[in-house]
Amino acid sequence: MITIGVVDTMFARHDMGADALEELASCPGHGETFNVLRRTVPGFKDLAVAAKLMIERDGASIVIACGMPGSADIDKVCAHEASQGLMQAQLMTSTPILEVFVYEDEADDDATLAMVFENRTKGHARNAYWLLFEPDQLVARAGRGIRQGFGDAGPLLTA
Repeated sequence: MITIGVVDTMFARHDMGADALEELASCPGHGETFNVLRRTVPGFKDLAVAAKLMIERDGASIVIACGMPGSADIDKVCAHEASQGLMQAQLMTSTPILEVFVYEDEADDDATLAMVFENRTKGHARNAYWLLFEPDQLVARAGRGIRQGFGDAGPLLTA
C-alpha cells in the first residue's frame, strides 16, 4: 500500500493537517490503495527532518509539509530557511515534498486567512494525490494560472 505523509505544526493558527487528511479521505482508493500518515512538529523549521523521516522510516511516497510563518521579517527569513531544508530533503530522498506555507499576513482578517489555510492545504493535498495516481490531472491544468489559497490567476491572454 502507498503511504502519503502529512506533517504539520503546532505553531500554525489553523489545523492544516486535518484539512489535508479530510481532502485525502475524499480521494478514490483511500484506505485501499493508499493510506495517510500524520505527524505534528512544533514549528515549520522542524518540517524537513520530519518529512525526511516519513520517507525513510515510514515509506511515504510523497509528503505534504504544512506550516505558517508569522508576519515579522525574521519569520520570513526563517520560512526561507525552512523551505531550503524541505528542498534539500527532497533531493536527498528523491521524493516529492509539497511545501504548504500560509503566511500570517496574507490576509487582513481571520476569516479570509482561514479560507486561505483551508483552500491551500486541501489544494496541495489533492495535488499530492494527483502526482501519485492521476498525473494527467496536473498536465491538463498546466499553464492555467491555478493557485492554491486565493482564486486562480488564470492564463495569460495573448492577441
